[in-house]
Amino acid sequence: MPYEPFHERFPEISEKETRTLIAFDDPDLPEGEYGLTEAYCNEPDCDCRRAFFNVVDWRTGKVLAVIAYGWESKKYYAKWFGNNDPDIIAELKGPALNSWSQQSKLAPALLQKVTYVLKDQRYLNRIKRHYEMFKATVDAETVEESETLPRATREKIPRNAPCPCGSGKKYKKCCGK
Repeated sequence: MPYEPFHERFPEISEKETRTLIAFDDPDLPEGEYGLTEAYCNEPDCDCRRAFFNVVDWRTGKVLAVIAYGWESKKYYAKWFGNNDPDIIAELKGPALNSWSQQSKLAPALLQKVTYVLKDQRYLNRIKRHYEMFKATVDAETVEESETLPRATREKIPRNAPCPCGSGKKYKKCCGK
């Protein structure tokens, strides 16, 4: 599942609506400002309903933590993922430190702060709105790409045929998903 920063598709909105944590007199974090830059799945036809927050130290530009957050129920993620493994579901539902990303020593403290921020319903609604906006652009790209294929190609492509997008993969492993 590739994730793409929200600001790459919506720079103006991102500039206005990126959440910043300000730490001062905090025993767990050095003083400073930490941005929660959002990233969303850019897989066509994926409805994971998750966001990744890259927690960036605004002074240095370094990503200190990557936090995965899914806002749906455990039941939703078990069905979506096709597996009810409690450890996997806990990470999918989030918030959780993304196990596939490099994390700094400040990541656990940042996770605590972000978990608190995610209790703000207005912020959650913003994240869900950003997700819907982002996915709409992904879906629109998919429609545009499929419309550029010859009509006969769009109708039926054998599963094991090379993908017409030119990736070199079999259709079933690429655009046929």
